[in-house]
Amino acid sequence: MKTLIESILPLVRKPARYIGNELNSIHKDWDACSLRIALAYPDLYEIGMSNLGLQILYHILNSQDDVLAERVYAPAQDMEEKLRENKLSLFSLESWKPLKDFDLIGFGLGHELTYTNLINMLELSGIPIYAKDRTDEHPLIFAGGPCAFNPEPIADFVDFFVIGEAEEVILEMLNTLRHVETRGGVLEKLAKLDGVYVPGISTSVKKRYVKDIDAIPVPTRPIVPFLRIVHDRAMVEIMRGCKRACKFCSAFEAYKPVRMRSPEKIKQYAYEILKNTGFDELSLVSLSSSDYKEIEPLAKELSCQLARDMTSLSLPSLRLDSFGVKLAKDISRVRVASVTAAPEAGTQRLRDLVGKDLSEEEILKGARVAFEEGITNLKLYFMIGLPTETEEDVAGIVDLARRILQLGQEKSKRAHVTVSVSTFIPKPHTPLERERMISFGEIIEKQKYLKDKLRGRGLELRWHDANTSILEGVFSRGDRNLARVIEHAWQLGARLDAWSEHFRFDLWQQAFGECGVDMNDYLKAREPQEQLPWEHISCSA
Repeated sequence: MKTLIESILPLVRKPARYIGNELNSIHKDWDACSLRIALAYPDLYEIGMSNLGLQILYHILNSQDDVLAERVYAPAQDMEEKLRENKLSLFSLESWKPLKDFDLIGFGLGHELTYTNLINMLELSGIPIYAKDRTDEHPLIFAGGPCAFNPEPIADFVDFFVIGEAEEVILEMLNTLRHVETRGGVLEKLAKLDGVYVPGISTSVKKRYVKDIDAIPVPTRPIVPFLRIVHDRAMVEIMRGCKRACKFCSAFEAYKPVRMRSPEKIKQYAYEILKNTGFDELSLVSLSSSDYKEIEPLAKELSCQLARDMTSLSLPSLRLDSFGVKLAKDISRVRVASVTAAPEAGTQRLRDLVGKDLSEEEILKGARVAFEEGITNLKLYFMIGLPTETEEDVAGIVDLARRILQLGQEKSKRAHVTVSVSTFIPKPHTPLERERMISFGEIIEKQKYLKDKLRGRGLELRWHDANTSILEGVFSRGDRNLARVIEHAWQLGARLDAWSEHFRFDLWQQAFGECGVDMNDYLKAREPQEQLPWEHISCSA
């Protein structure tokens, strides 16, 4: 098999996606390990390698003497064609072993538009895509991540799900696998673990979370990719959870309660990771960095130390207020600072309604401070389609963006405001989970208005594709009826749906139509008494 793989690698566009052997990758003796696990991300290498969660699990698993953990990502179209032409199985990066040879395959689910990739990876590995068709000869398939909080659309494809944070339960899972041999016996035992959902066995599941974030093992020798990836930098997680409680935010529910890592641990991990990787940028990761209790002294100390080696520090989730802007400016010793704000709605009425704790006065004051500090580029994030939204609310996006640009142009001719607009999706477990999602026609109409109004020097508008938003909305609140739709779309050729160059909405329309499923049924408002597909999953902490 290795000879065949070597022969096809020169024939694909980016062979570095598949060769492994990156700095800090771990290679164990296959025969010396009793448990072999493939950590899979159902998207391209560039996306999967940016996932911090999989890096953490890779480190935890390989720290066990009898466990081998390797990686696999979705193949690009050219590699898939070569695998099929040569009747080759999809293989892991570290040992180039076929996936079907592993005991366990775990998928990270970061986005609903990766579901066809998941079953494509199984089929390319010679593994039945439906859990009911697998025997003791096949690996157990599990999944976790944000999408697992509504596992039902893909429950027929997956043997079990980890709900919530996996750092502790993954070791409990290993102990079960060590002591039980049959598929049925393992699933029965796994269903008894807190945070594990086994379709067909579990009745209700409460999410797992790690109470002490300082106790979470941190990979201080993370794998350094061969290719430029989406988040091509060193990362240290400084806190989990967010105290803001925006009503549309699924991350608030998934990662509560708020837990903060100690400054001493953060600095220790930061210096070790940079020493072991050679990255020239460090990112302090969280949902709301401004809320970390010691963010100012921590960030200033780190930026000062890192600047000596021409390494930059980034804080990707600072709030647009005087404190956040000045801190962003203070730490921009190597790279020019940019500032991002998420007003979400164009009017104060709508911001208040969805729980966005940010007043117009704060937004304008933060923008003014940013421009006064010499920052010329501001990014603003908004949503269209929020509950009760009116024409006045959409017009408010235009008004607020133009007022911010005007503040910038008073300070610099180079002032630039980027407005990024996504479509509201009523996510499971949020206070807005039963709300209606606007239709394709409404999305297009609102986007057209914004395109017409947000023009001119210094203004840039970016928007999410309406069809991908619709599909994400369907699968976010979907049920098991969607499994056959996913399978049929995959059979028709749907792949890599999160990538605009590969996305084929016509294939999805055909799949829904031929399966007799109306996607509009999943966009409707849910009645208060209506049972929701994810009610057996609890996000309570």
